[in-house]
Amino acid sequence: MKYMVICGDGMADEPIAALGNMTPLEYAKTPNMDRMAHEGACGLLRTIPDSFEAGSDIANMSILGYAPEKYYTGRGPLEALSMGVDLAPGDVAYRCNLVTVEDNTMVDFSAGHISSAEGADILASLQQEIPDVIVKAGVSYRNLLVVPEGKGAATTPPHDIVGQGISPYLPKGGDMDLLLQCMEKSRNVFDRHPVNAARKKAGKRMATRIWPWSGGHKPAFPLFSAKYGKKGGIISAVDLLQGIGRCAGMEIIRVPGATGFLDTDYDAKARYALEAMGHLDFIYLHIEAPDEAGHMGSIEEKVKAIERVDDVIGMILENFDGVVAVLPDHPTPIRAKTHTRDPVPFAVVGKGMDNSLEFSETAARSGGLGTKNAVDFLNFLFS
Repeated sequence: MKYMVICGDGMADEPIAALGNMTPLEYAKTPNMDRMAHEGACGLLRTIPDSFEAGSDIANMSILGYAPEKYYTGRGPLEALSMGVDLAPGDVAYRCNLVTVEDNTMVDFSAGHISSAEGADILASLQQEIPDVIVKAGVSYRNLLVVPEGKGAATTPPHDIVGQGISPYLPKGGDMDLLLQCMEKSRNVFDRHPVNAARKKAGKRMATRIWPWSGGHKPAFPLFSAKYGKKGGIISAVDLLQGIGRCAGMEIIRVPGATGFLDTDYDAKARYALEAMGHLDFIYLHIEAPDEAGHMGSIEEKVKAIERVDDVIGMILENFDGVVAVLPDHPTPIRAKTHTRDPVPFAVVGKGMDNSLEFSETAARSGGLGTKNAVDFLNFLFS
């Protein structure tokens, strides 16, 4: 038997007055997700353990069966592994966003979704000014900062504080002094950088500084093949997800045109997933776009992204003979513009049927599969 899990990152939401008190998932046209609910069974999944913040790292580790209580060290080291950075035992790797801060307020956690080429250019200039750390350019605003023999620090994700003053959320403890120095130097370098001059002229938001967060040491996961007895692969444009896959020894399937944003090539993701099922037993197909729309607070873009995820599911259902599941990893409500820890809906085709008629947050509450903990999800799927 072959298995596929399709994760529409952040799809779950809350009722919105502008949508007639429906959630984006209820409002969007999702005939294929509804078909899965009707032909299969639904339930709710707890993806965030009580002692953890509602991060994508925690949620996706949990869904893949890796209990954060045992294996989580931070988001930074997972992304480092995805980017091919070989961490030494004493290294602390931090996720390092390019952000827009104006008047001491976090305006944009993505610096206007700066391009990867612009980000690499601006970070190369910064590296010359901060030789005591290693800066590694990633995709768009998602980059890496490594502190050799680091101590760690208490940090805050920038997407959690959009519209708020940054002073209470600056790094604390451990590597605090070094990180603050790097952040201050980035202000000076970025202020005079040609990339920002060009972005300002084009009416785009500028990268005004770096924002390091979620640092940790290199983690050690059991291999997916040893844990489940199956060959697994992962498709995602997001370094974090690729890092989790590398830690688990899963095959990382790179898809041309996959951007990790609203303009990703949805059809290509489906095609590559179907092709990979020829030699793999399990695929985790991750689509970031709904989460990005939630962080933007855009109802229109979130509905569009959910409908494009549904198109992907349609291609999978028509061309794949196996067990298929669909779920978000966590909610990213338009209201909050960040993640919340509420249980998420899931639907599975190939594990029996219940009386579900549609796929939504409300419908899943009465689904026949009940409420499960995410770390047990794949054991349930493979049973």
